[in-house]
Amino acid sequence: MTTSTASESSTASPLLDLQALVVAVRRRRRLWCALALVGMLLGAAVAVLLPPPPSAVTKVLVAHQADQPNDPGTLIRTDVALLQTTGIAGAALKSLGSSEKPEDFMPDYAGTGLTNNLLQITVKGHSDAEAVARAKALAEAFVADHVRRLQEAADAESKALLDQRDRLTAELAQVNKAIGDAASQSGPQASANRESLFASRAELTSRITDFGQRAAEARVGTPRLVAGTQIVDAPRAEKHAVTRTAATDAAIGLVLGLVLGLAVAAVGAVVADRPVLRREIAANLGASVLAELPRTPRRRAGRWQRRRTRQARTRLTATLARTVRGGTEAVSLLELGCARSASELAVDLAGALAQDGPVVVVDGLPGRRLAKRRPRPGDPAVVGGERAADAPEQGRRLGVGSVAPGTAWTDLRHLGTRTVLVVRAGHGSAAWLHTVARQLADQHIPVLGVVLIDPDPRDRTDGTLWDGRHTALRGRTELPARPNGTGRRLTERRPIRTVPVPDENQEAR
Repeated sequence: MTTSTASESSTASPLLDLQALVVAVRRRRRLWCALALVGMLLGAAVAVLLPPPPSAVTKVLVAHQADQPNDPGTLIRTDVALLQTTGIAGAALKSLGSSEKPEDFMPDYAGTGLTNNLLQITVKGHSDAEAVARAKALAEAFVADHVRRLQEAADAESKALLDQRDRLTAELAQVNKAIGDAASQSGPQASANRESLFASRAELTSRITDFGQRAAEARVGTPRLVAGTQIVDAPRAEKHAVTRTAATDAAIGLVLGLVLGLAVAAVGAVVADRPVLRREIAANLGASVLAELPRTPRRRAGRWQRRRTRQARTRLTATLARTVRGGTEAVSLLELGCARSASELAVDLAGALAQDGPVVVVDGLPGRRLAKRRPRPGDPAVVGGERAADAPEQGRRLGVGSVAPGTAWTDLRHLGTRTVLVVRAGHGSAAWLHTVARQLADQHIPVLGVVLIDPDPRDRTDGTLWDGRHTALRGRTELPARPNGTGRRLTERRPIRTVPVPDENQEAR
């Protein structure tokens, strides 16, 4: 089966691969876990090193003249807004005998409407005693202002009603005078006028009585509202629990740090464009993934982890040995971001190939990692890259090199005319993987396959390329023509059968 061309496959790829993004973010868990831990520690430190200032709280019951059971809280919000005025702040400072400006005092207190008629006032101070005194003065100033406004409203309403009553009383006096003047008259017309005047006098008398009652009710209702507006919870200092505050701030810092870490990891993964999935690495290198191998830990791993890694390396060594034995040309292992794993894999592979004859390992790694190591009994012979020409021709040669930035590409053919790439997942960018594939194609070094180091354990993507001619995404895609027995020249590379070596917790591809 043969897939379409690389250009067609690239156009079908999404602009943003969410699966790759999730895997990249999960692989950078040290970053966002560290930021979450830093945020938690900073939150706890802020709670301990910067405790909140002393504060006091009091509650005031506010009675309104227009109270309604279905009030949505408009009246209490008006009271909260009135509390934040220079008039009330100035009255409270005056009762305290303070010379502080009301504008400077207003940011130190706040009001909160708990219900339609209950107002909570919170005041800060330099000490608990000062905060309590400020809260008491502010609550009394608010109550006095509210009572004054109630009385002024009642007086204004009562005065308006009484003025209306006095005007009607004056009209009644004129009607009475007209009735007295009409008493001396006789005749049908005079009788009709007297009846009209008597009706007007009755109506005016009724309206005068009504306005008098309403004026009295307006004054009677005010004492009830005044008595209903009072301080129901005496000012008291708030006690701040350091442990609870530290726990709350630490939780907030943890969440903020975690969100920041995830955002930084996601943005960094998108900007860096470092492939982590098997299918991405295989597509960018133009070679199938032969096997996967956990990264060699720098610290001493657990017994179970060492056993699992040892079994995976054994299976991988057997797979590579079968691949190398399939040809007579020299083979090299070229690493990208995993020199330690590549050197250990080269030693294991050389040991497996030593059963067929002598093997010489040519060390082309930066720093001569293999040439400088202390040989152990049974280890193959190792020569440096500069002594590769002096190596004996008898036996098999196995080169180990690097394709990291700064590589001398023309020296790679001295390590081997065929190669197996040992790539650490998420180490190289997509652009650099393209560069490696193009340079190897220009040097006529076919890639037998890719060994993926430190793969994502949840990666279930396919890392196999089914197009045998596809050696690299750019550059030459054909090997030099070689004559066969029939006189024709072979230009196509035979597809390589790959044998994936999965880990214990990964499915075979």
